[in-house]
Amino acid sequence: MVFWEGYVSDEAMGTFAPIVVYWLYAGFYQLLPPLDKYRLHTRKEEEEKNSVPLASVFKGVLLQQLVQATVAQLLFLLTSTTDASGTKNQPSVPVQMLQIFVGMLVMDTWQYFVHRFMHQNKFLYRHVHSQHHRLVVPYAVGALYNHPLEGLLLDTFGGAISFLVSGMTARTAVVFFCFAVIKTVDDHCGLWLPGNIFHIFFQNNSAYHDIHHQLQGTKYNYSQPFFPIWDKLLGTHMPYVLIKRPEGGFEARLKKD
Repeated sequence: MVFWEGYVSDEAMGTFAPIVVYWLYAGFYQLLPPLDKYRLHTRKEEEEKNSVPLASVFKGVLLQQLVQATVAQLLFLLTSTTDASGTKNQPSVPVQMLQIFVGMLVMDTWQYFVHRFMHQNKFLYRHVHSQHHRLVVPYAVGALYNHPLEGLLLDTFGGAISFLVSGMTARTAVVFFCFAVIKTVDDHCGLWLPGNIFHIFFQNNSAYHDIHHQLQGTKYNYSQPFFPIWDKLLGTHMPYVLIKRPEGGFEARLKKD
């Protein structure tokens, strides 16, 4: 039993809940006070280094979400688990948890190799992936600011493949996709907040991904959104140190051996 049962289908929730969660969570960060003592970059750096206006970021994210919603509807239509009586059989909670974990590993694998290829292929980087890196200083609303082709290949296809390989139902996918969205937004929030649960349980966090957005770190820390496994296995892992700035906040610095 879930709170939307009887009101909205699992497929509709799986399509639209991640979009709503994205704007709620990113909007929460956007509406926070400056919090200068927790920022990974100063506000001056954000203004000087980012080469895209906020309005363009909003438009880019909405376009990607439109494509994602379309693909999600098609995916759920083709994989419906409704039986002849109109009911949907749901696996046990342990099985659902296992499916979510498998989905996380599959998504990490897909995104690592596609992401890395977009950096190594000069044409794709120049014409596609560089759009995301126009936000040198990441912020929450810009987490899904990508070229439409990248949004399709990296995020939308990555989510679809994770869903299919893990064997999860549309109901389980609601939890999985919403969690993935929250984690992605948090990784781009540009803040190092005390008690942030993602900093406690995940090595791949806002500081880890900030290193990748720095000009000297673009060849490292490709892993997203959950675990740094592939970075560590394939030699692209770059550890960091957090340095307190005298004027307040932190700076994530590459920690080369």
